[in-house]
Amino acid sequence: MRLEGKSAIVTGGASGFGAGIARKFAQEGARVLIADLNREAAGQIAAEIGGTACETDVSEAVSVAKMAHMAENAFGQIDILVNNAGVTHMPAPLEEVSEGDFDRVVAVNMKSVYLTARTLVPQMKAQGFGAILNIASTAGLSPRPKLNWYNASKGWMITATKTMAVELAPDGVRVNALCPVAGETPLLKSFMGEDTPEMRAKFLSTIPIGRFSTPQDMGNAACFLCSDEASMITGAALEVDGGRCI
Repeated sequence: MRLEGKSAIVTGGASGFGAGIARKFAQEGARVLIADLNREAAGQIAAEIGGTACETDVSEAVSVAKMAHMAENAFGQIDILVNNAGVTHMPAPLEEVSEGDFDRVVAVNMKSVYLTARTLVPQMKAQGFGAILNIASTAGLSPRPKLNWYNASKGWMITATKTMAVELAPDGVRVNALCPVAGETPLLKSFMGEDTPEMRAKFLSTIPIGRFSTPQDMGNAACFLCSDEASMITGAALEVDGGRCI
């Protein structure tokens, strides 16, 4: 029960890595708000773990404010924020990615971190503690061709994590990031372009451990970084990638 008595918001918590993190947090004693654009899926995960669901568009300030208000009403205070919601564009030469796809990547992967920080950091500062976890990617550390703007958004997130950590440390707020390799999530097909046995084999050949990241892997790593066991860790970008970035 490493998170007993703590409350958490997990954005994009209705599927994939976010659902794995939400489940692990609940297993470890946390009260969890599942914030996701998919209201029905968020409700299913919330019902499963005894949490709270909130339909949220993390790229919209009004929606993020509503999410924070619901969490405050449900929990009283917010101890943990996991910025997990993310999107990508389909693999393509960088100059061929549409402006609409580019804007969507920036809004969901980058602007959302600004909006949640603007909304929730003041409360964390006032209470003198908090843990923020940003879900980045190995794409931000070891970029691959044809995912240029997604790669860039995750590199931005890693830098944002480190600068947030430096600024908020005196206020008792820790900020870390996880960098997973691609996993069994709804985004896998988008990363590969097509989900075929041949493409999977090609992708897996770049991961020394020989498998994709799982929601359970992410939940375990997230739980540690957001727990008091990691009280001396801030500004880290932990690779959960089976050796992909070596």
